[in-house]
Amino acid sequence: MAKDYHGIIYAYETSPGLGALVSRRTSASMPFAGRYRLIDFALSSMVNAGIRDVGVIMQRDYQSLLDHLGSGKDWDMSRRSGGLKLLPPFGLPDSHFGEYKGSMEALSALRSYIKDLKEGTIVLARGDVAANIDLSKVLSQHERSGAQITAVCSKTPLRERHHRFVPDGDTGTAKEILCSCTLEENQTGFVSLEVYIIEKELLMELITRCVTSALLHFHRDALTWYFQNGGTMGIYLHEGYARQITTVKDYYEASMEIFDAGVRAQLFPSERPIRTKERAEASTYYGETAQVKNCLLADGCYIEGELENCVVFRGVRIEKGAKLKNCIIMQDSIIRRGAQLAYIVSDKDAVVTEKREMTGSPTLQMVIPKGSEV
Repeated sequence: MAKDYHGIIYAYETSPGLGALVSRRTSASMPFAGRYRLIDFALSSMVNAGIRDVGVIMQRDYQSLLDHLGSGKDWDMSRRSGGLKLLPPFGLPDSHFGEYKGSMEALSALRSYIKDLKEGTIVLARGDVAANIDLSKVLSQHERSGAQITAVCSKTPLRERHHRFVPDGDTGTAKEILCSCTLEENQTGFVSLEVYIIEKELLMELITRCVTSALLHFHRDALTWYFQNGGTMGIYLHEGYARQITTVKDYYEASMEIFDAGVRAQLFPSERPIRTKERAEASTYYGETAQVKNCLLADGCYIEGELENCVVFRGVRIEKGAKLKNCIIMQDSIIRRGAQLAYIVSDKDAVVTEKREMTGSPTLQMVIPKGSEV
């Protein structure tokens, strides 16, 4: 067990590009791959590395996260001392309204929480990234290097706008940060996965400086200042799959990439399992008229229709005569007989009525909001 490490996961952000899918949840709470939530990846990566004390930063629309995470039992984090801590907004002035404007503002609201931690090193991670990172190796490299910060990086950008670190030769360290790069502007260095191992003392120093100077952002403000004042940073290169979900298109493409055996092997290796909330279900039932081709189906479904290239979550019912192609159907939805759907993302508890036809496209998927009937 990594006794001197404490995890903090950012789970407060809601990406506008996800539209109706985040009307009542944050991006970190997005259902993914039939039975998981995006936050499961960051949380499981920490658990697999032996980190058993983790705080989850929340602010708005966090009921979905509360329902999913509960006491942390499914991640072996339900403990009398330590374990999983759900951190609602506190420590902000009464004049503050709306959401955190940056990750340093979120951390500054937790100053007293961080200050009182018994662990000397903090692992910071986003909750909306699908990546199975071997944090044990990251922690080992961080300890060997003696660096105050180690950044987990990739060669592949997570999204259009991202942060990059320019390596200092072959030393395994970074000498410069490039903030808010675009795919067209800059291909220098390595892309930040926004996972950092940082010494608690340094983090408190960065928080104090940002608070006194009214600075809000971790990369643009805190890390830029750190480099300008002679700081160095270790770089760990994650070679596996990583994808941040910020738009409906991101979500759809990442879901379809699960059909690739290589991607599944990188996201769900047996030695580093992704844990999630358990829900006891019977096996999926396939009726005589069911036709299923290249699909990912969870337990507890009732399938009588035709499916091709679809991701289907727990408890979904597809009635006789319904035809679905290239769709994502979330938990407990019902597709009535004769309905025809293509390139549809259906949120939880939705109902598609009989003989309804809905068609999106590979570049513009249609979304059925949670609990709606169409």
